[in-house]
Amino acid sequence: MPTDKVQKFDVVVIGGGAAGLMCAITAGNRQRRVLLLEKMPEVGKKILISGGGRCNFTNIGAAPDRYVSDNKHFCKSALRQYTQHDFIKLVEKHGIAYHEKKLGQLFCDESAKQITEMLLQEADVAGVTIWCDAPAKKVERQEDGFTIALETQNVQCESVVIAAGGLSIPKIGATDFAHRIAQSFDLELTELKPGLVPFTFDQKDMERFQGLTGVSADVEVSIGKVKFRENVLFTHKGISGPAILQISSYWNAGDQVRINFLPDYDLFDALKSARVTNPKSSVKKQLLPLLPNKLVDKLMEPFGDLPELGNCSDKLFRKITAGICEIMVAPSGTEGYRKAEVTVGGVHTSEISSKTMEVKKVPGLYFIGEAVDVTGYLGGYNFQWAWSSGYVAGQNA
Repeated sequence: MPTDKVQKFDVVVIGGGAAGLMCAITAGNRQRRVLLLEKMPEVGKKILISGGGRCNFTNIGAAPDRYVSDNKHFCKSALRQYTQHDFIKLVEKHGIAYHEKKLGQLFCDESAKQITEMLLQEADVAGVTIWCDAPAKKVERQEDGFTIALETQNVQCESVVIAAGGLSIPKIGATDFAHRIAQSFDLELTELKPGLVPFTFDQKDMERFQGLTGVSADVEVSIGKVKFRENVLFTHKGISGPAILQISSYWNAGDQVRINFLPDYDLFDALKSARVTNPKSSVKKQLLPLLPNKLVDKLMEPFGDLPELGNCSDKLFRKITAGICEIMVAPSGTEGYRKAEVTVGGVHTSEISSKTMEVKKVPGLYFIGEAVDVTGYLGGYNFQWAWSSGYVAGQNA
């Protein structure tokens, strides 16, 4: 990174993640002189570790209803201006082989590194200057633009884009920089919390589910009217798995989570039917083909020694059905930002133009990606928000 006199650019993008790279490329393609600042030794750290190293780079089903925000309409414009199909075309242009894993999730066949290399190639073609190991310290408004203070020098620009992400996964450099900059310009932030994160249990629930660590099941989880259907996985701290990660973005302290371990099965009717056809059988034998053995044992514990099906009443069948299809857990908390894939919340959408990502009361200042109060579902949606919001800011900065 140069350390001589003040250098001037048209656009400075702070943060070399998915959103920042896309923004810098888009602005560069408009013949803007762009500087991308990344505080880590290399760009795209979150891209490289995502999807088990294969990068779940978008989702075929990306749509506004797959995002959590105080304003559910805010993300519509950006997602319309740069769609998942636009990013897929870019991936195909670079000859990167990919596949759909499940539920519209697209992954590289080989390595997430292909996505970062693609973006770096595009940035090179667009004439973007990239400085790594270059943490920004301060952003100040001047009469004719902005001054960004670095450790050894200042840079000046007409427009500055904050793409510094949120608080999730601090081991790869996540900080509150974007939020601090927002506050320095008197912008409102929504409440911040870890999202797409495992739940922890209190002692009571740890004892209740003792011995299930590593056990997984296909379930439906819900908080109020919000429901997700995927796997859960019991851990030594509580419960995780895709269904739990999804619902965690809607969870607030004190909320109870309902788990239905047989979402596609009418257990009450099945038990009544088996009582007629196989009265000598047991409830446990009816459940064993449907759920892991350890889970069946644990779920049946509260009912003690049950009689044969022929001697069970409808009332008992209803209790058993509720004990398997309406399990209520009250998480003691989450595993926090260390394990969270995203930060829920950020710069309030009322502060930003949905069409340009520019701060309404500070012309030339933009916020994109995870720094904004838009959080996608698990499965490539957050990367798509990064590409879309980055593109929109790059078209206008």
